[in-house]
Amino acid sequence: MMAEARSAVGPSVPLVGVIGSPIAHSLSPVLHQAAFAALGLDWRSLAFEVPAGEAAAALAGMGEHGIVGLSVTMPHKADVAALVPAQSDVSARLGAVNCVLNRDGALFGTNTDGEGFVASLLRGAGFSAAGRRCLVVGAGGAARAVVLALAESGASEVAVLNRTVARAVAVAELAGGAGRVIEPGAGDRATSRGRGPDLEEVVAQADLVVNATPVGMAGGTGDEGSTAAGSAGSTSTWIVPPELLHPGQVAADLVYVPRPTAWLAAAAEAGATTVDGLGMLVHQAAAQLALWTGLEPPVDAMWRAVADGE
Repeated sequence: MMAEARSAVGPSVPLVGVIGSPIAHSLSPVLHQAAFAALGLDWRSLAFEVPAGEAAAALAGMGEHGIVGLSVTMPHKADVAALVPAQSDVSARLGAVNCVLNRDGALFGTNTDGEGFVASLLRGAGFSAAGRRCLVVGAGGAARAVVLALAESGASEVAVLNRTVARAVAVAELAGGAGRVIEPGAGDRATSRGRGPDLEEVVAQADLVVNATPVGMAGGTGDEGSTAAGSAGSTSTWIVPPELLHPGQVAADLVYVPRPTAWLAAAAEAGATTVDGLGMLVHQAAAQLALWTGLEPPVDAMWRAVADGE
């Protein structure tokens, strides 16, 4: 696979790629090639279908065939984190690597999902988390990256709401002293360490509400152990009904297909400023390109490649 790619592009062309399964839908090569064109770089980006359990072989191929960088998507993020010889503090804390850099044969892993999300909020809504109250719905890998990034951006509170409380506790711990667990209770009640405010109050007090569950994506079930990524979703599966949102808030959905999701469209109708998951995709890729090339990524060109000129 990687051997064929190297043979096709030649020995001197810098080559990057994305590994995952399934991978045919990935927009990463589109983003990468748009950036390379804008930067005037004769680089190539390819998608590599790597079945579950074969991340080690992919990393070995990366080193053997001089692949400069790899973007890592499901289901390999945790496996790669356990395999790379060196990694960033962020990816170590998350237990997930989404980016690998080949430094003259030495592989280094990191995770750019969280910084990509934070950058997408700034671009899409002019929102900075510093000193703000945030509510994250879900407790999968995407939620973990978002919670850690919000806390490191200075959020005054990062509350985690999830149907399985034990998973919410583990995610909230990533936020340190800013972390808080909202426990779903009977009816419309939610509690934090005992009886507390109802869900309406929790949502009303938040400056930012993030849907980090698969609700809204094709086939999404709302399982908090999954990650977000695009059918409209049923109102019966929404953990936070969008009608609870109001003007002055930012609502973010990590799903980007369809654009917008039903939850995000309803949040906009309620008056919230909305940000979909495409921004996180673009900005996490831009952060990876900066690592691989050492150059300032052409974010506008990357946006144009996937968002019809947005």
